[in-house]
Amino acid sequence: MIVTWYGEGCFKFQNGETTLLTDLPDMSSGLTAPRGKVSVYVKTLTPWPTEDEHNNAEVMVIGAGEYDVQGVRIKGFELAEESSKNFFKTIYVVVWDDITIGLLGHVSSPVPPASLEHFEEIDVLVTPAGGDPFIDQKELIKLVKQLNPKIYIPSFYKINGLKRKSADAKEVLEALNGGSEKPEEKFVFKKKDLAEIKKTKVVTLKT
Repeated sequence: MIVTWYGEGCFKFQNGETTLLTDLPDMSSGLTAPRGKVSVYVKTLTPWPTEDEHNNAEVMVIGAGEYDVQGVRIKGFELAEESSKNFFKTIYVVVWDDITIGLLGHVSSPVPPASLEHFEEIDVLVTPAGGDPFIDQKELIKLVKQLNPKIYIPSFYKINGLKRKSADAKEVLEALNGGSEKPEEKFVFKKKDLAEIKKTKVVTLKT
């Protein structure tokens, strides 16, 4: 599996000919959205009414429910407490080629226990790491340690070119991995690689 980051919450997961894309960056962010056709587009923050945001996606996944696309199984759980009359938030568990990925999207507070229990055996966890308006960094550190994924990939933190005000992820990275990791262009791994990981490995990506 190959993971590429485009800033904010936008990731591309590729496995063979199948690609899954998450949350295109807002136009006002100053970041460039990826182009090209994707197999599945997953949204974790959706305005009311919903928008057809990614016209090149074969399938769009929006909101709570169960989806099965080209061998990719996805379960969505609405964050009702964080949703409003203007938008709704969804978090997802993705099972793909025997790899389980947790996407906590735009989460801004501790995840309710009823939803969190679905994330207890994930291999890869993706969450915001830049603090306000997302989950507090100290709460995030507790959450990652609680879920203890094989791989943790931070999102929504300060990077070059981002116009939105955001904190960097230094505190999070130091707490979880001593701040020793170096950003990678892409993260490439297989299921068998995860078995060798005893402590959560923090992976940061370049944009």
